[in-house]
Parts: sequence; C-alpha cells; structure tokens
Amino acid sequence: MKKIGLVLSILLGTMLVVSVFYMPTQIGPLTYNEATDIYLNEGLNLTGATNIVAAIIADFRAFDTMIETLVLFTSILAVLSVLKPDKKETPHG
Repeated sequence: MKKIGLVLSILLGTMLVVSVFYMPTQIGPLTYNEATDIYLNEGLNLTGATNIVAAIIADFRAFDTMIETLVLFTSILAVLSVLKPDKKETPHG
C-alpha cells in the first residue's frame, strides 16, 4: 500500500513540474470583452443591484458560485471523513 502512495506521489510531482514548462511565458493585457461592457453598463438595469461585484457573483455567475461552493463542501467532508478517528480501534497497551 505504501508503494502505491509513493508511486502516486511521484506521478503527481512529475505532472506538476512538467506543467510549469507549459505555462505562458508572457502575460498580455487583461481581456476586455463584451461581457465586461454588459456587466458595467447594464448591470444595474438587469439586476437592480447597486454593487456591481455582488451583482456579478449573485446574478450573472450564480451557477458557477453554487458549483464552487459544492466543491468546497465536498472537499471539507472528504477531509473530515479521512481524519475521523475509527471507533472500532482500541489503543494498544
């Protein structure tokens, strides 16, 4: 079992190092597209929210925000289930 963990760790580490070489070397200007114009110019009329950041997160990107929250809670549950002590085990002594 320890060999599988070692192999997976080496594989993950190799993937991370290789992915660094595929990163862009020059970063261009921020993209400014028609979505930005809609958010800024028509955000108040479309959502009724005076705070444009809240309007983007809650109205325009609500589905993405919901999925991100679901992923966060799933990861928290996974970590808690791994760290939860087993009740069947008795201390050695």
